[in-house]
Amino acid sequence: MANLVNELVSGVVSSVLKEILKKTTGRTTKRKRRKAASATASRTTRKATPVSRKPARKQVSKRRTAAGRSRQRRA
Repeated sequence: MANLVNELVSGVVSSVLKEILKKTTGRTTKRKRRKAASATASRTTRKATPVSRKPARKQVSKRRTAAGRSRQRRA
């Protein structure tokens, strides 16, 4: 009886470990390096007419939510 339970537990543990390892391997994020712009290229590619931008919005203070206050109290 003990042998049967031991076999069952070891089977379950091994299958769970296999699944965890299968999910975690090879999951790295690929980072792109930014290429430095050369001084001559930026002059030639610049637009002749500057783009008119909208003025910045006025900053407004945001009221904290109940969850935010609770989180702040815990920290």
